Amino acid sequence: MKYTLKQRLDIGRRIYEGELTRFQAAEEYGINDNTARNYMWLYRDTNHLPPKNAGRKRKTDASKPQPIEAKQPDFESYESMTKEELIQALVQARITEARLKKGYEVKGDGSVIHYSSKNIK
Repeated sequence: MKYTLKQRLDIGRRIYEGELTRFQAAEEYGINDNTARNYMWLYRDTNHLPPKNAGRKRKTDASKPQPIEAKQPDFESYESMTKEELIQALVQARITEARLKKGYEVKGDGSVIHYSSKNIK
């Protein structure tokens, strides 16, 4: 079904302003979802409006991988350890070092993994 320019701009406005998604508009008006998106672009460009990225989830600074830094050992805690505890701490330090070389760090019980932004080989 063909729509007039005024109708296309109205459909585009509804999508741009978030009244309905392009998929809902496609179903309601009997058009393809890409056509509905094009109507939204037509409305946006006709009215010189900035792009809306409502459908896309942009990465925030919190979701960006943070560089992994090696932690400085706390020598006071080592002084109070037994021989077995020192061996276990040494093994854990070597595991952590190997993981850091591969570009990731494991926190806590291993359920949380932080990847480095650097590709280290």
